[in-house]
Amino acid sequence: MKISIPNLSLVVLVGPSGSGKSTFARKHFLPTEVISSDFCRGMICDDENDQSITKEAFDLLHTIAAKRLALGKLTVVDATNVQKEARQPLVQLARQYHCLPVAIVLNTPEKICQARNQSRPDRAFGPHVVRNQKSQLKRSLKHLRREGFRYVFEMKTIEDVEAAKVERVPLWNNRREECGPFDIIGDIHGCGDELEALLAQLGYELKTVDEPDPLWGADYFTHPEGRKAVFLGDLVDRGPRSLDVVRIARNMVQQGTGLCVPGNHDMKLLRKLNGKNVNLKHGMAETVAEIDALPAETQQPFCQAMAEFLRGLISHYVLDQGKLVVAHAGMKSELQGRGSGKVREFALYGETTGETDEFGFPVRYNWAAEYRGDAHVVYGHTPVPDPQWLNRTVNIDTGCVFGGCLTALRYPEKQFVSVPAGKIYCEYAKPLYTEAGSSTQSAQQQHDDLLDVQDVIGKRIVSTRLQPNITIREENATAALEVMSRFAANPKWLIYLPPTMSPPETSTEAGLLEHPAEAFSYFRSQGIPEVICEEKHMGSRAVIVVCRDQETARNRFGVMEEELGIVYTRTGRRFFNQESLEAEFLERLRLALSAADFWNEFQTPWACFDCELMPWSSKAQALLQSQYAAVGAAGNAALPKVVDALAQATERLPADERAQADDVLARYRSRQTTIEQFVTAYRQYCWPVESLNDLKLAPFHLLATEGRVHIDQNHLWHMQTLERVCQQDPELLLATVYHSVDLTDAVSTQAGIDWWTELTNQGGEGMVVKPREWVQRGTQGLVQPAVKCRGKEYLRIIYGPDYDAAENLSRLRSRNVGRKRSLAQREFALGIEGLERFVNREPLRRVHECVFGVLALESEPVDPRL
Repeated sequence: MKISIPNLSLVVLVGPSGSGKSTFARKHFLPTEVISSDFCRGMICDDENDQSITKEAFDLLHTIAAKRLALGKLTVVDATNVQKEARQPLVQLARQYHCLPVAIVLNTPEKICQARNQSRPDRAFGPHVVRNQKSQLKRSLKHLRREGFRYVFEMKTIEDVEAAKVERVPLWNNRREECGPFDIIGDIHGCGDELEALLAQLGYELKTVDEPDPLWGADYFTHPEGRKAVFLGDLVDRGPRSLDVVRIARNMVQQGTGLCVPGNHDMKLLRKLNGKNVNLKHGMAETVAEIDALPAETQQPFCQAMAEFLRGLISHYVLDQGKLVVAHAGMKSELQGRGSGKVREFALYGETTGETDEFGFPVRYNWAAEYRGDAHVVYGHTPVPDPQWLNRTVNIDTGCVFGGCLTALRYPEKQFVSVPAGKIYCEYAKPLYTEAGSSTQSAQQQHDDLLDVQDVIGKRIVSTRLQPNITIREENATAALEVMSRFAANPKWLIYLPPTMSPPETSTEAGLLEHPAEAFSYFRSQGIPEVICEEKHMGSRAVIVVCRDQETARNRFGVMEEELGIVYTRTGRRFFNQESLEAEFLERLRLALSAADFWNEFQTPWACFDCELMPWSSKAQALLQSQYAAVGAAGNAALPKVVDALAQATERLPADERAQADDVLARYRSRQTTIEQFVTAYRQYCWPVESLNDLKLAPFHLLATEGRVHIDQNHLWHMQTLERVCQQDPELLLATVYHSVDLTDAVSTQAGIDWWTELTNQGGEGMVVKPREWVQRGTQGLVQPAVKCRGKEYLRIIYGPDYDAAENLSRLRSRNVGRKRSLAQREFALGIEGLERFVNREPLRRVHECVFGVLALESEPVDPRL
């Protein structure tokens, strides 16, 4: 016997004790798929045969089954299930999770069941038990389908059981293997002229079959590039060519160049064709008139053929490996790819409150506003002025029959293609279009005005393209929420936070903690042949989003204030306290980009940059002054007096007692020198900012522009591209100096070290070493995106004035950079993921999941000096 069961189903094994259910389950299903009542008894009381805890055991069984079905996992229940009372909660469970209940009956002869039980010492019950179970089974068999089981398979002999083959088949709505490309077409409502025009605009061509069908004709549309049309239902009613529209859709489905899901108007027509008494309102009268106008000899055959086509339409389709769902009225995530009456009803009608609005239309729940699924859902049903994405869903019914447009969504391109209606075929009782020229936020931007804290708090696992799963701990999320709650910046600008950078392994060079040799060694060990060394500016990390005009800020970012962009810090705070200074700064950058023909070159109205802004921010300067400068000032004032006093005291000591005093004096004189060096070091990086002329911006990454994240370009491209922009305003913009180093060549490697030595000897902070390509995978996975190598004098600011004393340096060399590197990799993956989500026009909550994740990771316990 061949037993075909849906991939997602609740399989209920039915049969008396000893019928072979457990053996059958072990043979045909995974151990994790089978839930046994005996096993649940054992889990609770350590005795699989203890009938006194049967209720508790089945409570556990139902709970496990519910969890599996909620996750879309096939589930097999191994119990006798010979009583209706035992089967009923299982059928209800299948309905609750919108999967199909399947009964597999092992109606093994009673004698065999009795013999098997007698051979098992754990089955100490009399023959009457099996006799009663067989009797109950006999009474149940003919009622199983009536109870709700979609499929029933019965095996009466041992030979039937042994010969059985279980085959798993996908549900009819499961078309995951079809990855497109698709052209998804909204509600047509009999607008045949517009449909033909739209198909032509999409590139479809009319072909003729070799053997024409007398009812459906010989013509069908096909695309030369293999694209497939997907019709979202409501083919009929209101318009003048409903039957032609059905003919076009049916022929494309028949020839494999189209897919079609049903609409509520189509199903109403099916009821009419089946002889039901339906109301001819809402445009059905026009469709019936078309049918009545058919020649008498073909009218009935055509109606039967049309009913067969409509009857075979599937409620919704899951396509492209689950990334795309199409349905007439939409589909919640928990209903996608499942089969039940509720699923079909939602696909046809959506969800209503039971109330009507002032125009007499049902009030609908806005399921799209609450949608959190991974799949993109494309639907229609309710006319809208324009298709707008909301939480990965989009309604493309643009009211063609009411004088609007017939719209298609090209997938995966996510491009909308529309043709205008030839005329108003039907007056819509509800206002459809707003006044032309009105500037309003998109549906997604309006929804993003209110962010839900539930989207970021608690433990979360964020899936990114560069690293599969990144865990955000609850305690780190709480710390990030505290920081985020203090944001002065409009969160709609916050599309990216940069990652931290790890230093190299500790150097063994005399007097040094960091040295380029270790950075080069790391990348060489990962199989990276070439690196780019960029001068590390002693400034503050700044992310800049700048728009070509304020209209772009409104339309693309949903920022309604009169702003061109933003400059913000690594923690998402506005960089400038004065709005006027930020506005002037962004205007200078915008003009430089325009002068470099940046907007035209990249075909973009906005851009996002990663930069260093100098000098150190006011907050960093305050930190230096409060924590370090006071030490230097006090040292400058007090140490000379201390040294003089020690020198005088030493001179008065007898010669044989001066040795110890000379050591103390030497240490204090050395300390005085290091404090002077320390003060000199930090003064290079801090100066007062009175106006824009006191600032310098050094951009080093062009992160993203419209439609593109630029990590596919290597770092040389970024340096050269940004250098052209910097040349347009050299007073404000500073091109970063860089060197390319061939790690396979000793001369090139030494030249990179010499350059670093020259930079740091002149008081520079050091350099950042990056693999030539943005994303590199080495022997241990994702390679560090950058390694910073800081100079000796700069590290004096970080570790203290006398950090390089022998006793201090030996202790500092025990530092471990492993956690810092892990942090940098995770933050890098999250940052790029957030940018890609924004460029792909995903909801702001999805972008902020990554932005918030970077902020949360920053609260991990990692030495901040690294």
